[in-house]
Amino acid sequence: MTDAARPSHKAEVGLKPAPNRDVLPRRHADFATFGDALDYAASGARGLNFHDPRGVLTRAYPFAELRLDALAVARRLIARGFAKGDRVALIAETGPDFAALFCGAVYAGVWPVPLPLPTSFGGKDSYIDQIATQMASAEPRLLLYPAELAGLIHPAAERQGCEGEAWEAFTRDEAPGVALPAIAADDICFLQYSSGSTRFPHGVAVTHRGLLNNLAAHGHGMELGADDRCISWLPWYHDMGLVGCMLSVIANQVSADYLKTEDFARRPLAWLDMISRNEGASISYSPTFGYDICARRISSQTNVAERFDLARWRIAGNGADMIRPDVMQNFVDAFADADFNASAFMPSYGLAEATLAVTLMPPGEGIRVELVAEERLSGAPRDLSRPARYRAIVNCGKPVRGMTVVVRGEHGAPVADHHIGKVWCRGSSVMHSYYRDPEATAACMVDGWLDTGDMGYMANGYLFIVGRAKDMIIINGKNHWPQDIEWAVEQLPGFHQGDIAAFALETENGEEIPAVLVHCRVTNPDERKRLHEEIRDKVRSITGMNCVIELVPPRTLPRTSSGKLSRAKAKKLYLSGEIEPYQLAA
Repeated sequence: MTDAARPSHKAEVGLKPAPNRDVLPRRHADFATFGDALDYAASGARGLNFHDPRGVLTRAYPFAELRLDALAVARRLIARGFAKGDRVALIAETGPDFAALFCGAVYAGVWPVPLPLPTSFGGKDSYIDQIATQMASAEPRLLLYPAELAGLIHPAAERQGCEGEAWEAFTRDEAPGVALPAIAADDICFLQYSSGSTRFPHGVAVTHRGLLNNLAAHGHGMELGADDRCISWLPWYHDMGLVGCMLSVIANQVSADYLKTEDFARRPLAWLDMISRNEGASISYSPTFGYDICARRISSQTNVAERFDLARWRIAGNGADMIRPDVMQNFVDAFADADFNASAFMPSYGLAEATLAVTLMPPGEGIRVELVAEERLSGAPRDLSRPARYRAIVNCGKPVRGMTVVVRGEHGAPVADHHIGKVWCRGSSVMHSYYRDPEATAACMVDGWLDTGDMGYMANGYLFIVGRAKDMIIINGKNHWPQDIEWAVEQLPGFHQGDIAAFALETENGEEIPAVLVHCRVTNPDERKRLHEEIRDKVRSITGMNCVIELVPPRTLPRTSSGKLSRAKAKKLYLSGEIEPYQLAA
């Protein structure tokens, strides 16, 4: 695509983004502490860049400026009496304020606790419950937030007896020349709360050593080059956005461009516009649903070749949820004319308990799948009366530098290649502990090994993820993966990814039966009944038995703060009556 054909959006007059190239030699996060990493990055010209909903640059924020602002934050905290090991909660809005507050807390030896924005929750009460519960676990001395969220934040802060303050007010305080504490590599750097549980949140205690080792693994695993540039819309309260797309670019000295998550949700193609026009924009990550939304937004009238230029997109990372090969193929088909190369896909696997990355696909290998027979997934003998069925399992790559992965069977012993079992990992970036939760720590940490809770198998050094062990539905001794049921229903006309939640219900006699909740956009009673029967037949073909099928209003199924479908919460809401299914005509 020629420069003349590219979009004509312009930044403010005189506003230049932080550059890609720099005379500062790149170091792949080989620092003792994150403060050391920011000190080094600040001696170069690279930095963070923030954009409006249309992807227009509104603020260039060199690492040198971030460092000065962060040191001022550190001095303000110390002047207020904060000491090493105290916690400060931060509403993680993508922007220079949060970046300076987070890094400033780290300089002060105070543990920042990123908390989510309200965009992913089903209303004010749900949001207040979420952050209040996380604060009850972290016990921060102070909660800092954007002023416009005061009405939501104050009730949560008051519930926990925590002081709340708008960060605009906090930054007006004096920043006296106090001494900063000495920080060691094994000190805690920050607390990262997992996105899943709201009732029993797990705060992952991440040390400087663990963080820097994982960030070094990013730099080496992605084979960062002099011209690489990161583009991201991922939220900074989730590990993939915070660690992978904010802390990593600082520690590996990569300039980055940001679109707020809520702006991506409204205008997802602005993400691809930014990749197209930002020189050197070569690295960008998304869960599967981000690629899915973009492919669906392309209409037959869109001239993809004129609007987008994706040839420079070297690493199109995918993680944070089960990777759907059909969705990835749809994205390739939709953007082939924009020169998107399928080999750019980088499937990965990680979790907050490992700081982030556990495995990465080597650059250039793209998405590789294996077709796995149903009996291997279910653990049951093959039913010869039915046609053989297979599921495409995506290769999630090789363990990153400093990480070891093993798959263990039912009794804890490692199993051979292609045998499905529980995925365990051990390495220099595995978490220190769950904060103030020794029982939960002991339940998943054994002799330095982390039980990830995921099921998968190894093959020739590569990891294949099958699903979450806790999500498995067991019926008459046969395993059923909820995503298999969900994907089957999604193949029916009119459904999108995230429209279906499958989980197990216990009957009065103690047996389990599958339940499937489905977003229904049909209003005609007869059509609803027909759709219900069609879904019932489709689920019966997968499970071999009748199931509970419920049609529910659109946007009813809950999601985690990272955007993933929460089956556990959907089940809880359904059983409590908070999700009310449509009543079908007799």
